[in-house]
Amino acid sequence: MDIMIRPIVTEKATKLTEKLNRYTFRVSPEANKYQIKALVEQLYGVKVVRVNTAVVRGKNKSRWTKSGLLRGNTSRWKKAFITVAEGQTIDFYSNI
Repeated sequence: MDIMIRPIVTEKATKLTEKLNRYTFRVSPEANKYQIKALVEQLYGVKVVRVNTAVVRGKNKSRWTKSGLLRGNTSRWKKAFITVAEGQTIDFYSNI
């Protein structure tokens, strides 16, 4: 199985990183905690202490067009909170 993982860089995620040494990622919905831990350790070369996951529900969206009101929703996705060992960091910008 191919697992997709992307970092989330927002103000709230940055505060978590600064306070608790916890990084936030958007991951594939079918990925479990063990797969996420192994992938982060392999990609970034850090020791993962804890993995917490949350499924973010999709939001209802609507907009007005010439043909009337169009309704739909965004898809749900999974968020992973990765706590790394004390003194280690993940640099998201090193590959740019």
